[in-house]
Order: sequence, then structure tokens, then C-alpha cells
Amino acid sequence: MVPSALQTTFQVEASDDDHLSLRDYKRISDLIGREVGIKLPPTKRLMVEGRLRKRVRALGLANLDAYGTYLFQHDGLAAELAFLINAVTTNKTDFFREPEHFDLLENRLVPDLIALRKAERKPLLKIWSAASSTGAEVYTLAMVLADLLAQRNDFRFAILGTDISTAVLAQGERAVYPAELIAPVPPGKQQRYLMFARKPGPRPEVRIVPELRRLVRFARLNLMDASYPFDRDVDVIFLRNVLIYFDKADQEKVILRLVSHLRPGGYLILGHSESMIGTAVTMRQVAPAVFQKA
Repeated sequence: MVPSALQTTFQVEASDDDHLSLRDYKRISDLIGREVGIKLPPTKRLMVEGRLRKRVRALGLANLDAYGTYLFQHDGLAAELAFLINAVTTNKTDFFREPEHFDLLENRLVPDLIALRKAERKPLLKIWSAASSTGAEVYTLAMVLADLLAQRNDFRFAILGTDISTAVLAQGERAVYPAELIAPVPPGKQQRYLMFARKPGPRPEVRIVPELRRLVRFARLNLMDASYPFDRDVDVIFLRNVLIYFDKADQEKVILRLVSHLRPGGYLILGHSESMIGTAVTMRQVAPAVFQKA
């Protein structure tokens, strides 16, 4: 509950001098660094302020200065932490982003993983998108694996998507996306795996078909946690374009924790811009930004 002394009407508009104090910005950046590992240097201040103004309006506060007062002088931090994390995390994602990884998964990694478990009848492949954002990567994986399963029918699969932001996880669970985001999805997959409104409105949306949604689970996870409450026989972990926001020490800790959840022979896939980060871990590199556990 926002203290009444801090409340105002929504008639107050943000002005050019509506900023967090340098002290409050440093407190927020230090907090986010400790809690989620994301570094917010002074150059990110305007971006953070822009994202927080929506929250300021939602709370009925006059400006960002009042928001800082609420956080640090009126014990608002505990109630606001999840909102702060949602606001400052970057959730850039696309369907079939860095498509070479999905081609590799379909043509090499999955066949090799099935061959390693040839004694099992239809082994269950576990795929984990460890920074799933709004779910585009998760559902891209589901489309690729569903098509491959239709061709060979000798495995099963389940997909886990995790993220620290509760807002993007909720969108992933809904599986509803603006129609313009599906442009990278091949036409055949659009027909098989997307539902289109019969009468699209001014901002058309699509939804992932229920057959794929049933194969996906979302859960909240802070990669900075000391341990992760998930299975330790995962076949493939995607962690792409996230480690670039962490410092070197945190990068290595996160990778080591994730690798502990891979089964022998499993794969860790990083973003192309992060390919050198993975070389700090004793895994065999099999392709750009793709590493296999011994």
C-alpha cells in the first residue's frame, strides 16, 4: 500500500526534470545487480527511468522522486521488487532467432541424443529454455521437435521455459502473440501450429495450438540462485543472449549450475555473441556457441 502522503492524482505528467536521484538510481542498480546479476551502469539510467514511469503512474505517485522515497524511506522495496525486476529486465526475443541452432537441433543434436539412448523405447527428451522471455524460443523449439517427431516417431519431448520476469512468463503461458511477430515462422509451421482469429481486429493476434501448449511448462527462476529446483537429466539447455548482461564471475557460476543439470552427452547452447563465454567450462564445443557435456 502506497502511503497516502505520497499519493497524487493521475493529472501529473512526467516532465523533463522527472528523474530518479543519483543516490536512488545507484541503490536500484546495486539491488538489481545483487538480486539478478544484471548490471545497470549510469548509461542505463534514462532507460530505467522510462520503464519505471509506468509503474509510478500505476501507484498514483507524482514522479520518480516520490517513487524513490516510497522505495527507500517508506519500506516499499519488498512489495516493489518483482515490479522492479520486470521493469529493468530486457526481454528481446523472436521466433526462430539465430535459426542455425534450430537446424542443428533437428538435424544433428536430437538424432545423436536418441542414438545415445537406443536401449530405451521412445526416450523422453527434456529441453530447457533457461531465459525464455515471452515464450517465442520455447514455442519455436516445440514446433521444430513436433515436426521431427512426425517424421520419425521414436522419441518424446517436454520443454521447460524459465525466466525471472513474472510478466513475460504470464505471456508465455497465454501463448498469444501479435501477428507481426510470427513472420520468421515458416508458412507450413504457421498452418500447423498457430491459430488465427476469424475476424482479426486492428491489432491481429495469433495463439499457439493447444497440442503444443500441453508439451510446455513455464516456471520462475532467478539464474543467480545458488541452486535450481529442476531435473538433472536435461538433454539440451538453451541460454542465449543473457550472459552478456552478467560479469565474468557470475557468467561462469551460472554456466556451471546449468551444466550440472545436463545428462552426460547433453548440450548447452549459448547466443552467438556469447560463444567465447562457454570456453571457460570444460565441455566439448561442437558448433559455434554449442557445447556438449562429457
